[in-house]
Amino acid sequence: MTEQTYCDRLVQDTPFLMGHGRLSEQQVDRIILQLNRYYPQILSNNDAEKFRNPKASLRVRLCDLLGHLQRSGERDCQEFYRALYIHAQPLHSRLPSRLALQNSDCTELDSGTVGRELSDRDPKVLPGARRVLGFSPIIVDRHVSRFLLAFLTDDLGGL
Repeated sequence: MTEQTYCDRLVQDTPFLMGHGRLSEQQVDRIILQLNRYYPQILSNNDAEKFRNPKASLRVRLCDLLGHLQRSGERDCQEFYRALYIHAQPLHSRLPSRLALQNSDCTELDSGTVGRELSDRDPKVLPGARRVLGFSPIIVDRHVSRFLLAFLTDDLGGL
């Protein structure tokens, strides 16, 4: 399965983010300010002023911001998701693209073991069944999110 880009995810998540009451005005302003302060190449001062204009409705400003980011490129979309995670973590965890990624990860892991039983008692069932591959999402310094692959064996060397 090909991995979704951040721009693809933003296209998928836009209707959800535009839903009434999903993001507050303060959260949108914080995201805009973060993108403008830390990444002025993503949002210039003029862009930030346009997206924070109190005369326009929140829905219009958010729609314009998301459209701008989609046209800007992959890195800009990725930084938006980082800012969204920092300022609206509960909403970030409920995004449709995240749920789809979690479901596809589960089905990919399950599809490889259909009809087989993982058992450390009978190594003929699945060769190398004693080795377990564990996936753990981690956050490092609120800015780096990667998957940690840990190989565990049944002999932990006295740990």
